[in-house]
Amino acid sequence: MPSLDRDLAAKEDQLGAELRQLGRLLVAYSGGVDSAYLAWVAHRVLGKNMLAIIADSPSLARTQLADAIAFAGEQGMPLEIISTSELDKPEYARNDGERCFHCKDELFSVMEKIRADRGFDAIAYGVNVDDQGDFRPGQQAAHRHRVAAPLLKAGLQKQEVRELARRAGLRIWDKPASACLSSRIEYGRPVTREALEVVEQGEEAVRALGFRQFRVRHHGDIVRIEIARDELHRALDPDMAAQFTAIFKALGFQFVTLDLEGFRSGSMNSLLPAERLKSRS
Repeated sequence: MPSLDRDLAAKEDQLGAELRQLGRLLVAYSGGVDSAYLAWVAHRVLGKNMLAIIADSPSLARTQLADAIAFAGEQGMPLEIISTSELDKPEYARNDGERCFHCKDELFSVMEKIRADRGFDAIAYGVNVDDQGDFRPGQQAAHRHRVAAPLLKAGLQKQEVRELARRAGLRIWDKPASACLSSRIEYGRPVTREALEVVEQGEEAVRALGFRQFRVRHHGDIVRIEIARDELHRALDPDMAAQFTAIFKALGFQFVTLDLEGFRSGSMNSLLPAERLKSRS
């Protein structure tokens, strides 16, 4: 344990050093654990020379936006809310395997203009070591825009970021992972405001039932509900199944299904052909 603590402390020190080298910094902030911890450390290290940027778009759930704003306020971090227009771009809305690339390309293009106009030196985002093992086209957009990855350069894994956030007393340390709403819509089905609203309403309803880690997956007439395995027994109760049915049929789905494999991040990627998964690796 002491050696593990020393290793984590060394990574924390390296993160601070990486941030100091970047100078005046914009941080792409979503309110998730990684970006929130990165923004918090950047604020501690750089003070007024950092600014967190969050993109308010239809693919960001209102509860997530409100929580991200609240956390920044609690920590006294400077935050600016910007608007992005990825949903208006056909290459994003068609929802093929490159959707995430086009989303991040839009975000970083807007942030790059802010950086140039206001004299910031760099842009950073919260990718970590574990993210390297998944299909994440958005990382290619980050490379294209020369966006810094301080957590990755410091060698921090997801659980290490959570542990450092816990030790710092940050309430977001155990916040469930939450990708954008567009990631809930099956590839090939156009991303529309209406579909995003249905997914958001469905997830709010599932959250109101007391579930913590889950996804609502939109497959046209079919909704596929993923519930974390440690919560799955509640979802399998017949009375709960009846509540799911009532909720999602009211939202327009004809068939309501519960995925027996449970929640897993990025499950839609399993539907992509292998060559597509390798195309931007």
